Amino acid sequence: MFKFAVLTISDRCSRGEAKDESSKIIVDLLKNINGENIRYGIVPDEADLIKEKLVYYCDELKVDLVLTTGGTGLGPRDVTPEATKQIMQKMVPGISELMRLEGLKKTKKAVLSRGISAIRGSSIIINLPGSPKGVKESLMAVLDIIPHALNMVKGKGHNNIPQRTDME
Repeated sequence: MFKFAVLTISDRCSRGEAKDESSKIIVDLLKNINGENIRYGIVPDEADLIKEKLVYYCDELKVDLVLTTGGTGLGPRDVTPEATKQIMQKMVPGISELMRLEGLKKTKKAVLSRGISAIRGSSIIINLPGSPKGVKESLMAVLDIIPHALNMVKGKGHNNIPQRTDME
C-alpha cells in the first residue's frame, strides 16, 4: 500500500463555480493499484499556493505520490509545471513523455499539455491535465509503472513488482 495526495488546481473549482470531477477519477484509479488517498486539496491557479501544498504533502505528510490535476495547459494562468519545477529536486521526464505519447494516439491536442513529473524527497509528483477525460487517459498510460517507480524512489531498486494487466 502507498499513500497519495491529490491537488486540484483550478480558479473556478476553488471558488465553488465548477465541480471537480477529475480528482475522483484519480482516487478511483489509484485505489486499483493499492493506493490510499490521505489528502485532497483545491487551490486556485496561483504558483505560491501550489508550491505550498506540494511541499506540505511531500515534506510534512510524506506521501509517496502527489497527483495534481489542472493548470498544465497554455492559458495565461496555467502555472502548475512552473510551480512544480520550483520545489522539485529531480525531473522524471519519461512519465510525462509517456502520457503525452499515449494521448497523441487519440488527439494531437495531447502535445499541448505542459505537465511534468518530478521527485521531491521520497515523493513523486505527477502533473495531470484538468479535464476528466485527459486525467483518465494520462493516468491510465502510466498506472502500471507507478508501483515500480515508487519502489525505486524509496531505494528498493528494481524489485520484481507484479503488474496488473486487467486495467482498461
